[in-house]
Amino acid sequence: MSSRARSSPLGWALAATATALALYTVFVVHAAGQTLLALTVLVVAALALWTYTSARTNALRYLFPGIAAAVIFVIFPMLYTVGISFTNYSSENLLDRDAARAYLLDAAVAAPDSQRNFSLLAEAGGRFRVRIEAADGPALVTPALALPAEPVGTRELPLQPADAATTTAATAAALPLREVIAHLPALRELRLLAPGASVPLRLINLREFAAMQALYAAQPDGSLVDTQTRVVYRADDDRGYFTAEDGSRLTPGYRVAVGWRHYATLFSEGRFREPFAGVFVWTVVFAALSVVFAAGLGLLLSVLLNWEALPFKGAYRLVLFLPYAVPGFISILVFKGLFNQNLGEINFILHGLFGIRPAWFSDPLLAKTMLLIVNVWLGFPYMMILCSGLIKSIPADLYEASAIAGAGPLANFWHITLPLILKPLTPLLISAFAFNFNNFVLISLLTNGRPDQLDTTLPAGTTDILVSYTWRIAFQDSGQQFGLASAISTVIFLIVAAITLLQLRLTRQADDAQR
Repeated sequence: MSSRARSSPLGWALAATATALALYTVFVVHAAGQTLLALTVLVVAALALWTYTSARTNALRYLFPGIAAAVIFVIFPMLYTVGISFTNYSSENLLDRDAARAYLLDAAVAAPDSQRNFSLLAEAGGRFRVRIEAADGPALVTPALALPAEPVGTRELPLQPADAATTTAATAAALPLREVIAHLPALRELRLLAPGASVPLRLINLREFAAMQALYAAQPDGSLVDTQTRVVYRADDDRGYFTAEDGSRLTPGYRVAVGWRHYATLFSEGRFREPFAGVFVWTVVFAALSVVFAAGLGLLLSVLLNWEALPFKGAYRLVLFLPYAVPGFISILVFKGLFNQNLGEINFILHGLFGIRPAWFSDPLLAKTMLLIVNVWLGFPYMMILCSGLIKSIPADLYEASAIAGAGPLANFWHITLPLILKPLTPLLISAFAFNFNNFVLISLLTNGRPDQLDTTLPAGTTDILVSYTWRIAFQDSGQQFGLASAISTVIFLIVAAITLLQLRLTRQADDAQR
């Protein structure tokens, strides 16, 4: 906005409204327990307010939306991931200490010999009674009540002997189980208090009510004691669990800071280091070979298609471009069927020609070969298009001079084509390497990382790359260890950044040497 607009009442009203909305958002996010996100939103909002109200930030106003998007969607997730890597965050350690303690204290079990069968009796007018069968003595029933389809809050009702109930209740028919299930949400909210009892009965399954007793009781020192076994569990802030002297622990645990423990686990303990090292080596090999083969095939095809005497070049280009035009996940699923050991067309052809049926998905070497074949198929059209454009930009005078000198096609390629396209192609090769380094979709859809490695503490597949290995740790296996997965993600980021910087530096040095 202009300086005049900023100084107008409308401008200040808009600024005040935006500030109020931003502060409300920060408050809501912080109340939800996301302190780092709340701080990020506060910083972005403050920068936005300064940018669009100051007379000294005219140029920054056009850049700010992109800067804000980078902060929220790139920098914040990166910092959040790094922060999680220093905690024990997992599926068992989602809560803070107070919330985990409250959850454990709220846990209850049925008191011994308190289970009672029940039936639901229907009366005229759409009202119901719950009949509790007694082990000895008369049955008990509730007063007539309405049971909505949805719970309406906890309700405590007195029970009375069935022979003292109304005639309608005594003669009502018990509802079948199917109709009882329809009223379960309301039945769960009922608390039925028998005569002379101090603990109400609660629904525990489809057929029984029972008196519930707390599973754990709080001690004055903050520890928890099992009400049945009398085992004492004390908070272990090193690992984030309430732990007994014999080493047993209660779940859920709670979040604690573990420092560099996850990083030390990855690089110091052999049971974790060996699968991680194997996955890392395969990731580098997979990314490098994919780039080399795809770029090589794309360059070869682009050189052939640039041959002036070749007929039907347009048709060839169209056919060779089709693998890139088809969505990648469709092509991957098609190849998954083609490589099927028993029903796939590839093994059908190989069996007919050579009498073999390779086990593409169960043999580690064949599975890796299959991944490379499919990835090169998906990647070479892109490289072919890039190389074709770069070749078209080479002056034709160079080839004419080379022809006068008597040079052949191979000499033209090695001394003219390749040197002139390699420099502009290098950054694209680096980006392709980074893409394949994190090519999660191919691994997930084609092999899902399998076949698995044997004798590993953490699940790891022989075809897993680092990103799919991290996915399995975070969301599939190993108790969903988000902290450890975040540590691996941080390592992946540092590795990719280091490799990219190294390649860029080598490229710059090569350019300087050519000058």
